[in-house]
Amino acid sequence: MSLAKCNIPKNLTKCNLVIYLSMKKLFTVVLFFTLFSIINAKDEGYKLKIEEVKSGKNTYSFYVGTYTGGDSEGIYKYTLMPDGTFEKIGLAAKTENPSFLTRSYDKKYILAVSEVKSGDNTGAVVSFSILDDGLKFISKTTSGGAHPCFVASNSDGFVLAANYTGGNVGLMRIGEDGVLSDLLDVQQHEGSDLTDRQGSPHAHSAWFEPGSPNIISVDLGTNELWFSSLDSKKQKLKALKPQTLKMAPGAGPRHLCFHPNNKWIYVVNELDCTVSLVKKLQSGEYKKDQAISTLPETYTDRNSCADIHVSPDGRYVYASNRGHNSLVIYAVNEENGALKMLGHQSTFGSTPRNFSISPDGKYIVVANQNSNNLVSFLRDKNSGVLQFIDQIEAPKPVCVLF
Repeated sequence: MSLAKCNIPKNLTKCNLVIYLSMKKLFTVVLFFTLFSIINAKDEGYKLKIEEVKSGKNTYSFYVGTYTGGDSEGIYKYTLMPDGTFEKIGLAAKTENPSFLTRSYDKKYILAVSEVKSGDNTGAVVSFSILDDGLKFISKTTSGGAHPCFVASNSDGFVLAANYTGGNVGLMRIGEDGVLSDLLDVQQHEGSDLTDRQGSPHAHSAWFEPGSPNIISVDLGTNELWFSSLDSKKQKLKALKPQTLKMAPGAGPRHLCFHPNNKWIYVVNELDCTVSLVKKLQSGEYKKDQAISTLPETYTDRNSCADIHVSPDGRYVYASNRGHNSLVIYAVNEENGALKMLGHQSTFGSTPRNFSISPDGKYIVVANQNSNNLVSFLRDKNSGVLQFIDQIEAPKPVCVLF
């Protein structure tokens, strides 16, 4: 090999040539170890970031309501780790068909419906105190109707139970000791609509409107939202005027969520697979606005919707499709509340019923009822899109409560 091909100066003596080649070799070795150190430092920094995520403080315990029978005995407890993975704690309380759960306002107690039809044609609401190793039964009271499927509570200790088969909403109260009162009042719905599922009233949820004494009950059977006001002194529900707001024919409203600005309400319709935007006017009345599909245009198989939530920052809305087995993702127009469909995320399971956004807004946990699993997704707060993280077995899960 010639000196020219090696890029070695031609005027070097033999001795200087040896020194030159030695220095060049030394430079190459130094350069190699310098680059190795930089790459290794970056790798260690990457590992450090992962460790920082894993050792973060956002670890959340949550409860799962189920349909009992078979492998399920009641309410189960899980942990969502900072990296979005699951750990199963185990059975928290034995109770019959706890298909919906909520916390008391002070976070000391768990309230669960018992979705049964007893001898007196009513189901029940059950209260539990929260312990480190599980839930302790405190009290049980009638829900006011058959097959309660939803329960909610407010800061004054009032509790609402929506009774699906009863077609009504029961009012009760929880004391500071966690004991539930007897039934205080019942709001009975009347009416019907187009489909076979709508021959009679079917109250599917009941909500305390934020910053207001108003209550909005969602009835799939009458195809309406029902509006009432809570009289705290008399402990009664008083009908507002107008009392109802009709959804599109055959829509079948099921659940709703309130936008953080408290001006927009998003209603998920189980039967026609749409989400309706309802606006609260300055007069205090409510008005229907947009209705948008939850499904891709090309999907033609059977489907029904179940649950809906808005992100903590109000930028995105998510709803569950049972049949398409997905969460639909919408962007919220910050000026008028209108929704724009961004896409769909498979739930990696069958019949996604209820789902919940973690308190920090970082993850979504989905309960797939018929495939007996929970699935976690990382939520991109900037784009709203979801990324699969983990899944774990759960017996007939139908409600997720952080």
